[in-house]
Amino acid sequence: MGSPSVERRRVLAAAAFGREPGIPGPEPGDGEPLRAVTGEILDISPHLMTIETPDGNRERLVIAPWATAWHGADTAPADLPVGATVIMRTLRDGRVVERIWADATRLTGTILSIEGRKDLTVQLNCGPHRGHRTVVIPYRASGRLQVRHPQFEPGYLFDAIGVRRDGASVALLPATSQPAYPARSVPSPPPAYAGQQSRITGTVTWSDAFDEDEHGAAYPMLERADAGCAQAGVSCTGLPYLAMGSLLQVQNVCSGRAANVPVLACGCLAGRFCDRCVECDTSPRGRIAELSPSSFVELGGDLVKGCFNAQIGLG
Repeated sequence: MGSPSVERRRVLAAAAFGREPGIPGPEPGDGEPLRAVTGEILDISPHLMTIETPDGNRERLVIAPWATAWHGADTAPADLPVGATVIMRTLRDGRVVERIWADATRLTGTILSIEGRKDLTVQLNCGPHRGHRTVVIPYRASGRLQVRHPQFEPGYLFDAIGVRRDGASVALLPATSQPAYPARSVPSPPPAYAGQQSRITGTVTWSDAFDEDEHGAAYPMLERADAGCAQAGVSCTGLPYLAMGSLLQVQNVCSGRAANVPVLACGCLAGRFCDRCVECDTSPRGRIAELSPSSFVELGGDLVKGCFNAQIGLG
């Protein structure tokens, strides 16, 4: 999603507003820094893992004794299959693995159609930048998903966590409680942002629409011409308009970790979710940013839980 022009745009915007441009990356804080590492498993044992990273390098990592893994369900790290694509939360400069998510995907969009009786096939419109996706919901997962998605019909929003399996996207867990309104009927935001708030609180989620190991965010309130997205500028939260390339200061209220994250994409779909995150506390309604998996993990997020309560400001 990123491009060389993003950095230049960020610097020019900072100069125009008379502020320091800021530096992307984690802010100093308490605790050992977390690093997200992605790759494909080449070999794995209870204590060691060898992966091929997106740039073609091989890395050998130590699996901590307390490490846990998820591959559609909780599993022992050593039971993950060779060939699985993993994102890992690591310590000690990326050398020690403590949490692994294998073949994880997020399926977020507007329902177009539903077919089937037991195993369901759902067509989603995932927004102008992500196109349409076909989602398989196994019978064993359909009850749990439909409890959290009571309006299981075309025109309503859908958001689930799942795995990529044999070329298919399989939804297994609800990522949120479905908003009660159709996707086209997002509630109006509170009075317009007037620059009086230094920090805005809400929900931050993640998306796998970013490139592997990319660090960045999708943000709902971008100028439509700037973002090249006719559906930008929709949110039930009073967010300021930003330009592509702006730097967001994102703080995970639950973990206390913070980072400066560049806006790389339009979050027009995230802006249609006026929901809450209930991790460690209940957030105000509204998704204020959607992070790449790497940025989400490095801020202490859990891909299976799908969100964290956050505060954002301008970097």
